[in-house]
Amino acid sequence: MAAKVIAVAKDSTHRFSKHPVPAITLLAGLGVEGDAHAGVTVKHRSRVAKDPTVPNLRQVHLMQAELFDELADAGFAVAPAAMGENVTTRGIDLLALSTGTRLRLGGAAIVEVTGLRNPCRQIDAFQPGLMQAVLGRDAQGGLVRKAGVMAVVLQGGPVAAGDVVSVEWQPSRFHPLAPV
Repeated sequence: MAAKVIAVAKDSTHRFSKHPVPAITLLAGLGVEGDAHAGVTVKHRSRVAKDPTVPNLRQVHLMQAELFDELADAGFAVAPAAMGENVTTRGIDLLALSTGTRLRLGGAAIVEVTGLRNPCRQIDAFQPGLMQAVLGRDAQGGLVRKAGVMAVVLQGGPVAAGDVVSVEWQPSRFHPLAPV
């Protein structure tokens, strides 16, 4: 089964959840057209407060729908866009990708994975206990953040539910994802 986009979302205001829409347009070097987090420099309020001149490595937030299945088994009801992602996928293990991996979304758009979303306290305000549910431990006891990956837009284009997601390029040496 090919990996697919199952939903897309955006919001022009800084909120925890985004609004599902039929399609989004990715803009090279900026992010999602019409989204509050689009821009060359950081747009997340906590990062802007520290240094508004830092490059925006969080232009697009991608999350795998398999996390929603896992959360449902734990008693949480989470739908696409509810945790603030722009692109919800199914069939690709986003968390296993290397930093620098390029993903083609649909026929034109290409994003480069920059790192992991670091879940914040807003998750528990959305649903109590959800923060702990999106964190796990690996075999060595290390923290695993499951709340998706962040990316920058290398090549713009439209993205909609049903579009194929494919790995366009991976670094020859694996670089583990870290929070950005």
